[in-house]
Amino acid sequence: MGQLTLHTKYESLPPDLKKEVNDFVDFLLNKSKPIVSKPAKFGSAKGKIKMSADFDEPLDDFKDYM
Repeated sequence: MGQLTLHTKYESLPPDLKKEVNDFVDFLLNKSKPIVSKPAKFGSAKGKIKMSADFDEPLDDFKDYM
């Protein structure tokens, strides 16, 4: 589809549909941008994970098998 055909079709739309076309074009442009993630900082999860003191002890559920 050529630019002239697309422009002609766009101009024939009512104003509310023109807004939808503009929103869709903005969506497509934003979708094509790569998302850059920041690397995790060392120590950023400090204090969020806790282990119990008896973590390495055998579970009571397995006493019958030991």
